Amino acid sequence: MSSAASPRRIWLCADDYGISPGVNRAIRDLIEHGRLNATSVMMVGPAIERSEAEALSAVAKTSPRCAIGLHVTLSAPFRPLTMHFRPLDGDMFLPFPKLLRAGIARRLDREFFRNEVKAQLAAFVDAFGRTPDFVDGHQHVQLYPQVRDGFVDAVVEGAPQAWVRQGGRNLPLAQRLASPKAMVLDILSAQFRRRAGGAGLGFNPGFAGAYDFTRDADFGALMRQFLEGLPDSGLVMCHPGFVDDILTGLDPMTDVREREHAYLKSDAFARLLADSNVTLG
Repeated sequence: MSSAASPRRIWLCADDYGISPGVNRAIRDLIEHGRLNATSVMMVGPAIERSEAEALSAVAKTSPRCAIGLHVTLSAPFRPLTMHFRPLDGDMFLPFPKLLRAGIARRLDREFFRNEVKAQLAAFVDAFGRTPDFVDGHQHVQLYPQVRDGFVDAVVEGAPQAWVRQGGRNLPLAQRLASPKAMVLDILSAQFRRRAGGAGLGFNPGFAGAYDFTRDADFGALMRQFLEGLPDSGLVMCHPGFVDDILTGLDPMTDVREREHAYLKSDAFARLLADSNVTLG
C-alpha cells in the first residue's frame, strides 16, 4: 500500500508591509495565526518606523520559518531614498506603466536603480538588524527591462544569499493566454530568470497570485486556482490589509485587501490547504 504523497510546501507572501498601519496589522494577524509564511516590506512606505519593524520581527519569531523580505519600491506615489535618482515625476518615482515603457525603450540608467535598491536594502538592514530573506518588487518592478539589471546588481552586492521573486507560472499555454496580465509577467519573468540565474541568485520555481483586483473577484475560487499545479516552494502573492486613511491616500487596492484577509483567516482556507495537500509550515 503506497503512502500518501508528501505535502507541497509553498510560500504565501503578503506584499506591502509598511504601506499603512492597517495593512501592517492585518499581515501580523495572519502570521500569528499561521496563515502566512512570508511578507515583504516597503522601506519607503509611511508606516515602517522602528516600532512597526520590531512588531513584525516579534510575530515572525512565533511562526516557524516565516520569511521577511524587501519589497523594492520604484514606482509612484512613493519617493526615492537616493538624492539624485532619475527619472522622476516631480519628486516621486514614475507611475509603473511609464517606468515599464521607458525600460522597454531602453531609456533608463541601471546605475540609478542599483543605487536606489542598495539604499532600500541598507534601510532594511538598519530596521531589522539583518539582510532580507528574499527580495521582490512592488508592482513587479524587478522584472522590468533595465530596472532588473540594477536590481540584480544591487542584490548580488548587498544580499547575495537572498532569493529573488520571479513571476512566471507553470501552466499550459491555453491557461496562460486567458490572463493578459499574467502573460506579460511570464514574458518578463523569463528574461528576469536568465539575468538572476546568471548572477548566481536563487528564485522561486513557480508563481501565482496575479488577478484583476475587482470588487466581484471571488478570492476563494482564485486561491484554489493559484494552488493548482504550483510546484513545491512555489510562491503565491497576496495583499491582505485593513483599510485606513493612509492606505486610501496611497493605493487603489482597499476593500479587496479586507476580503483577502477575511478569506485567509477563514476555516475555508484551512480546508483548501488540506484538500490541496499544501502546507505553509
